[in-house]
Amino acid sequence: MIASDVRKGNVLEGEDGKLYTVLKAETYRPGKGTPTATIEMRRISDGVKVVETYKTTDQVERAFVEEVNHNFLYKDGDLYVFMNPTNYEQVMVPGGMLGDATPYLGENMNCILMMFDGKPVSIELPQRVTLEIVETEPVVKGQTASGSYKPAKMSNGIRVMVPPHIGTGTRIIVSTEDGSYVERAKD
Repeated sequence: MIASDVRKGNVLEGEDGKLYTVLKAETYRPGKGTPTATIEMRRISDGVKVVETYKTTDQVERAFVEEVNHNFLYKDGDLYVFMNPTNYEQVMVPGGMLGDATPYLGENMNCILMMFDGKPVSIELPQRVTLEIVETEPVVKGQTASGSYKPAKMSNGIRVMVPPHIGTGTRIIVSTEDGSYVERAKD
């Protein structure tokens, strides 16, 4: 695939023959000059982070990984246990592989595990999760949803910037990609 098509969660095969999970991929198009793609990756074998810059038209080798649906069951020490809903097989995933996705994992959450040679190498979470606000500043009467946002602590411990009209106990939808507020939950 070409470098500009690489997305977060893709698994690439490096020039060294090792597998890398893409953590972040950004394309930069200057007014003059060659557009580039900067790809931040983690080597699966030892967890070392690598940042590579390519021309957007450069070819990168995408590893053949199998995408398998799994449900998150529970955390056991540093391991996270997932179950394949079709054959009830359980898979142990080290916390280091999940990276910043761990706070978003919820009981029975449907995830896609990328498997290479029968071993999990990367995870894809749902794009959005519903969380409850456990702590935020009180709602100020007359303050409308203008450009101002206030910090709120979620039920999973992460902090999200929310509009001023949203109070404690409200369930909101949060993007798992960047941890940003999307909308108020409709339940």
